[in-house]
Amino acid sequence: MDDAELDVLLRNERYPRAAAYSGRWMVDGAMGPNPVWQAEALTELMPLEPGMRVLDLGCGTALSSVFLAKEFGIEVWAADLWVQPDENLRRVVEAGLEGRVYPVQAEAHALPFAEGFFDALVSIGAYHYFGTDDLYVGYFSRFAKPGGRIGIIQPGLAEEYETLPPPHLEPYWQWDFCAWHSPGWWRRHWEKTGLVAVEVADRLPDGWRDWLQWNEACDLDSGTPGREEAQMLHADAGRTLGLTRVIARRNS
Repeated sequence: MDDAELDVLLRNERYPRAAAYSGRWMVDGAMGPNPVWQAEALTELMPLEPGMRVLDLGCGTALSSVFLAKEFGIEVWAADLWVQPDENLRRVVEAGLEGRVYPVQAEAHALPFAEGFFDALVSIGAYHYFGTDDLYVGYFSRFAKPGGRIGIIQPGLAEEYETLPPPHLEPYWQWDFCAWHSPGWWRRHWEKTGLVAVEVADRLPDGWRDWLQWNEACDLDSGTPGREEAQMLHADAGRTLGLTRVIARRNS
């Protein structure tokens, strides 16, 4: 598929900022649902101001970090365990953001930063891999200044279910989907610590459609249309699956 065709498949009026970025750049760096779209959806409700220091935890190939730095004039520490910093630095330099995006290799439980260093913390498509631990938000939030915001967005459920998976999703279910949770679950999970005040906990409106559009474009580009994740999203049609968005403020 040529790049122009891919750009057409990835047109989405919901994400006007992301429309300025190459579809090829996004697809080639993909590690799950479109991180640039998710970053734009998160920042609709999470204000970022020029000059802020922001941690992007679980940044993957740093697409979200590049987007946030370019769009909001912030400095971003792009932290990931699996993608090497030199790979991400190459993408940062190509984007003209050397000195504003700092790639770091870090494990989520051993972050190499001073407490209170960041004005804001974000995690896009990754927090559920490490943040379901009852104690994690207490560790993570300490890297934000008092009053600083913490924002996450990732795959999630409409509600909590006594038994997983729902019958219509049995053919597609993977064991690690057990880390997907509802907005209400995340609100309780964070607020019970008393360390943060949750300002937003919602399902991104029609987030499942964005997720499906992205998967279908990636599948067509790879020459393997109709792969299992797209089939799952079609079968579910938003009943159970979507994108969960949570924004909180660190208490002083």
